[in-house]
Amino acid sequence: MKPATLTTRALVVQQALELLECEARESDALTSPDAVRDYLRLLLADRPHEVFAVVFLDAQNRVIETMEMFRGTLTQTSVYPREVLIEALARNAASVILCHNHPSGVAEPSRADQALTQNLRSALALVDVRVLDHFVVTRGGTVSFAERGLL
Repeated sequence: MKPATLTTRALVVQQALELLECEARESDALTSPDAVRDYLRLLLADRPHEVFAVVFLDAQNRVIETMEMFRGTLTQTSVYPREVLIEALARNAASVILCHNHPSGVAEPSRADQALTQNLRSALALVDVRVLDHFVVTRGGTVSFAERGLL
């Protein structure tokens, strides 16, 4: 792509994200799996490195905030459950949606992804914060742990 095309694409994606975030705060815009999937693909699919983000939700599953918490390399990201727990408590979140991208383009969750999800789920359960889902995002697709029965 030409530099001008990349700049235009980045601006359009940023505007779309801002619009979706605004709608999510004002309504129940992210209550369907497809809405969550679309939002997360816009947020993470084009990243050249792994990013781990958390969508913090209130008791009615409305978005409080989406936060990119950890940035890694092309193939991995270090995620610290303690930091996720601190941010969930700071926002008074009742539940969270976890997500990260796979720059490789393969959305299949690894064993490490599954183990991390269980660790985060256990840590957050100690303070009554539920993990509603964990999405693995690529340009070509998105995998939901909940839909796969991995939660």
